[in-house]
Amino acid sequence: MGITDCHIHVNPLWEMNPGARALIDTHPDSGSFEAMLRDPPGLLRLLDAAGLERAVLVNYVAPEVIGYTEKANEFVRDFVRTDPDRLIAVGSVLPSHPSAGRETRRLVTEYGIRGIKLHPPHQLFAPNAYVDGRLDGLREIYAACEDLRVPVIIHTGTSVFPGARNRFGQPLLVEDVAIDFPKLTIVLAHGGRPLWMEEAVFLTRRFRNVYLETSSVPPAKLLEYFPALERIRDQVIYGSDWPGPGVRDLGAHLRAVQSLPLQPETFQKILVENPRTVFPPRGSV
Repeated sequence: MGITDCHIHVNPLWEMNPGARALIDTHPDSGSFEAMLRDPPGLLRLLDAAGLERAVLVNYVAPEVIGYTEKANEFVRDFVRTDPDRLIAVGSVLPSHPSAGRETRRLVTEYGIRGIKLHPPHQLFAPNAYVDGRLDGLREIYAACEDLRVPVIIHTGTSVFPGARNRFGQPLLVEDVAIDFPKLTIVLAHGGRPLWMEEAVFLTRRFRNVYLETSSVPPAKLLEYFPALERIRDQVIYGSDWPGPGVRDLGAHLRAVQSLPLQPETFQKILVENPRTVFPPRGSV
């Protein structure tokens, strides 16, 4: 069993709003990204060079802030067909969809989507907005994912993209979800960084169904941000956030994490075992 990067962005960049795309274009390799989006074998070669067996391709719908439409689900569905054992498709449904629960089920059963991404700061709602009845579609999404045993990945922490509403990124807002859907696997993408890391750790310690994911946290800061990492290692998964701002190279990021003073059992949990629990190999569910 090899290592899984649980958070990379292989998205239809041609859908991005100009302001959002400008941030991506600051990456030194940005000129080659769009070509890679039409070359799945090229991504597999990048994974091989980085020492990664699998990658979770995080796509989501956020037309207002980022520009991504429902076509992002079709994009990732088609992209992973090259090697669906190594490339794990994540899609998205907006709670405002007239049949949010039914659409979630369709993505999973027909498209092969293996995780649903919610990005509250970019999709402009709180992750617990169903509690007061404002977004019943959100409850439908959670219920469908719980029933289908598909994880929900929720962005926690801040975003620098134009128009992002960062108050929706507070991890403690996810507490209601963990209470109301105790069999739903919940991934706290980015671990609440850089404002709410302690809240993210608290949720993993309170709820067995909640996982902290490390993407976009600089490896050199990982133990500073999460000094309890060894203690919560059963509920932590590795992610890079490549090619997001600050993540220059897949392999270099992984090697920097592997150089940290952690126990071998912790690396095995975070890099290999926990990702296979959250994103099981095909046919094992």
